[in-house]
Amino acid sequence: MNLDDFSDLIERPDGGVRRDAEERRERLIVPPGALGRLDELGEWLSAAQQSVPVRAVEQPRVVLFAGDHGVAELGVSGRAAGTTHELVRAALDGASPVAVLARRFAVPLRIVDAGIDCDPELLPESVVRHRVRRGSGRIDVEDALSAEEAERAVRLGMAVADEEADSGTDLVVLGDLSVGGTTAAATLIAALCGTDASVVTGRGGAGIDDLAWMRKCAAIRDALRRARPVLGDQLELLATVGGADLAAMTGFLLQSAVRRMPVILDGVVASACALVAQRAAFRAPDWWLAGQVSGEPAQSKALDRMALTPLLDHGVTVGEGTGALLALPLVQAAAALAAELPERTPEGDGEADAADTAGPEESAAEDGAKALDAT
Repeated sequence: MNLDDFSDLIERPDGGVRRDAEERRERLIVPPGALGRLDELGEWLSAAQQSVPVRAVEQPRVVLFAGDHGVAELGVSGRAAGTTHELVRAALDGASPVAVLARRFAVPLRIVDAGIDCDPELLPESVVRHRVRRGSGRIDVEDALSAEEAERAVRLGMAVADEEADSGTDLVVLGDLSVGGTTAAATLIAALCGTDASVVTGRGGAGIDDLAWMRKCAAIRDALRRARPVLGDQLELLATVGGADLAAMTGFLLQSAVRRMPVILDGVVASACALVAQRAAFRAPDWWLAGQVSGEPAQSKALDRMALTPLLDHGVTVGEGTGALLALPLVQAAAALAAELPERTPEGDGEADAADTAGPEESAAEDGAKALDAT
């Protein structure tokens, strides 16, 4: 597998349709610019859907890729290593923030186990049936995946994207459930942006103290030494310092762009996978929105590199797709406004209508006035 092949498969959203959407926006009763960024979102959706006016977003789906990361053994996370299955169970039971919001917004939630480190019996078959391996390697001293496992993970993500597109999903909210995932994500971003570990090291969704931050920074520094020699091959990079869930998410993003399915990115993990995908196919980011600012410095670096501006900045750091899901109603509102606001009546139509509906007395009076003017 060569991820660079996606560059020939992915096209940008239709520019002609976007221009038509912009022209229609100029004719709406609300003045251009009065709706702020909602105008831009509506036009972006029109281009993605190849439809003017834009269609409503009626079948969104939350997709979360889950996995454990061996680097969590170093104490770089606010959660204990190997406990991703607890996050998954909470989401399945409706007891996590993303599950509460998904229930409130009536959006289906799908969890894909790419590399959770637990007995399969602890989770439903629908979640664990695609697992690539049990946990990913400790990226500071060993590869996260073998080459064969990395390809399997990417193909898993591609298959999930195809399943969603084939089922009619018209927009995906993409996030992750992981322990140690932000360390792998920061390593990928630092490698691809050519920056140092200290610039990208954050405190994760669960929050860590200063000592844990120093351990995390050191782990990213050591992983970066292993990542830099393989920067020329995205698949090898994911195998070296990524993980099963990150590789699957990268495959999902690339295939979603092939299938013309828009995606809202959540936090730093989704952003890291998007950056890897951009490296393989430079047109792919045109199919994505950045849902929110997560507070992770690595996410800001990645979004800047892809020229993506987050929709929300509410200080939500919990991860798990929560921030991106909060942005979904904004996108749906943009679609509704673009589709349902009436257009302005063309200038002069009112006068013509009045002349057409004038009675004989009014017409005679007008003719007399014109005769007086002529004399």
